[in-house]
Amino acid sequence: MRSLIGRPAPVVSTPAVINGNEIVSDFTLEQYKGRAMVVLFFYPMDFTFVCPTELHAFQDKLDQFEERGVQVVGCSVDSEYSHLAWLQQPKKKGGIEGVTYPIMADFTKTISENFGVLAGSYLADEDDNLIYEGKPVAYRGLFLIDREGIVRHCVINDLPLGRSIDEALRMVDALLHFEEYGEVCPANWAKGTEAMKATGEGVSEYLSKH
Repeated sequence: MRSLIGRPAPVVSTPAVINGNEIVSDFTLEQYKGRAMVVLFFYPMDFTFVCPTELHAFQDKLDQFEERGVQVVGCSVDSEYSHLAWLQQPKKKGGIEGVTYPIMADFTKTISENFGVLAGSYLADEDDNLIYEGKPVAYRGLFLIDREGIVRHCVINDLPLGRSIDEALRMVDALLHFEEYGEVCPANWAKGTEAMKATGEGVSEYLSKH
């Protein structure tokens, strides 16, 4: 699948749980366009072991994302009813009670497919029947979408590999720094350290459009 970097994020309209306790039927990412950046992360399944550590980790630093003008959104292939049930389960019992950012339901797996994180694919057998090969869940994908709805960063981990929330914040800071100062961020750049001026014919113009 071709990378989504520099391209509009796929259109999403799906049920979701918001505020930790409310189901909405037509949640979209487009509602944030022009208002906020979005960190969209996929996780394999509800009621698992590694996944709640990630969901709680995002919640623990939610204020840091919000103060940067970023909306965090989670997504898995479970239904909105599964999300809601998991949100009612206490953290000490493996639940995600206390998570308040939206969690989208991708029960049809089309969102995961469109973002290129579905761990498997549909194939046709000798009788042209569709069969699924692989694990029908989402890899641990993360996408940073800017205020114009353009994907600016993504990372996709295999199922056993938990992600770094600090790295997601670092990439948000890098994008904000570039947008404010027009400077590019070198390897291991962190907020407050020196960045670099883009040089060369056409470079600044190119970066401003990408």
